[in-house]
Amino acid sequence: MSKAFIKESESELEDDDSQEVPSGLKPGQKNYITPAGAQALQEEYRRLRYTERPQLVQTIAWAAGNGDRSENGDYIYGKKRLREIDKRLRFLGKRIDSMEVVDPLTVNSDQVLFGATVTIRDEDDNEKTYSIVGVDEIDVGKGKISWVSPLASSLFRAKEGDIVTFRSPKGPREIEIVRLEYKSIS
Repeated sequence: MSKAFIKESESELEDDDSQEVPSGLKPGQKNYITPAGAQALQEEYRRLRYTERPQLVQTIAWAAGNGDRSENGDYIYGKKRLREIDKRLRFLGKRIDSMEVVDPLTVNSDQVLFGATVTIRDEDDNEKTYSIVGVDEIDVGKGKISWVSPLASSLFRAKEGDIVTFRSPKGPREIEIVRLEYKSIS
């Protein structure tokens, strides 16, 4: 159907779907997530769906009742924010439907797998600790890296004491796994 025959609101909704945030996951790939990450996504969904959205709908209805909508800031910005919330709710809904929760406390392995907390030592003798989490939980400042990241990919299946090659932006680097543990990640 030609865009000329689509109402403006339908066209905007269609455009919103096409601009979905890239996830780092390939189509059909599992969306692994820790229990804390799953809870955070579900809490955000509930907050948006049952608190923010209903309040915003009330504000928009009030603003619409004030007359001319073309110059009504509450109405215009409220509708824009409502579209943003609806887009985020669709995204979160898809993520929640596809997530596979893995509790690191239940993993019993001597190899680096999803949920591992790994301390590594680089060639310059610097030690850093990373927890391998889902794509929706990344927080590099807190040492949480995605299981699909280049560093996590190079660590997978390695054991404590192993030396692995990591392809960093500065070129290939060797890193040693100093400590491997499976503990709660928050």
